[in-house]
Amino acid sequence: MADQPVAPVPVPVPKPPVRPRRTASPEKPVRIAGQPGFVLHSYPHKETSLIIDVFTREHGRIALVAKGAKRPHSALRGVLQTFQPLSLSWTGKSEIRTLTAAEWVGGLLPLEKSALLCGFYLNELLVKLIARDDPHPGLFDHYVSALNQLAHGEAATIVLRKFELSLMKQTGVAADLSLCSGTREPVVPTSSYVVDPERGVRLARPSDIWPRVSGQTLLDMEREDYAGTTTQSQSKFLMRFLLAHQLGGVPLNTRQILIDLTQL
Repeated sequence: MADQPVAPVPVPVPKPPVRPRRTASPEKPVRIAGQPGFVLHSYPHKETSLIIDVFTREHGRIALVAKGAKRPHSALRGVLQTFQPLSLSWTGKSEIRTLTAAEWVGGLLPLEKSALLCGFYLNELLVKLIARDDPHPGLFDHYVSALNQLAHGEAATIVLRKFELSLMKQTGVAADLSLCSGTREPVVPTSSYVVDPERGVRLARPSDIWPRVSGQTLLDMEREDYAGTTTQSQSKFLMRFLLAHQLGGVPLNTRQILIDLTQL
């Protein structure tokens, strides 16, 4: 009898090792510590807390919830004041972060009388014209300088014009007043110009309804020289026009008070 063929014995195929599933690690909370900043505005939040709008050097304008700041014995109660240099710490990355610490740094004199009103005007400009989470370290430094000048009694009209122009430059308006924006030709002191809110400096035309300024005024403003009476007058009306355009018709409460009281 012939031998029957032997069926091959199946060789077991090893299964690949089961790898443990990777679980997404929880995101670490964003913690920011010791940032220089100022309180621009605050309003109540729930029963014992505040929402504070702050202007910081490295993170721009942000909103923080100060938990328990309204309690009578809260350490934050006397610290979260406007126009006072602060060291701020917070956590979170949502639209409203959580304040974890605030310390008074000092170094600035308090604002009084008309200087105080001018300070509120600067704060209102920042709240209405600077987007949140948009750092402007140069503007922050100019803000500190403006507060210091106001506290020491320097001419408010000049302090405000300098800050307004710095703000306009930071928001993309009037980048360089010494050059015509389209042609890049230098501004001539004896010529007449307008500042287009969208395009910048150009020579004035007979049909223009925008404020006309001399080339000398533009050059003076660019180098922060407001000694001349013509420059003071023309720069005031020019900045009113540019600010009104940027605000889209939204009135500035402190600005109107300043105009009524001191013609600033």
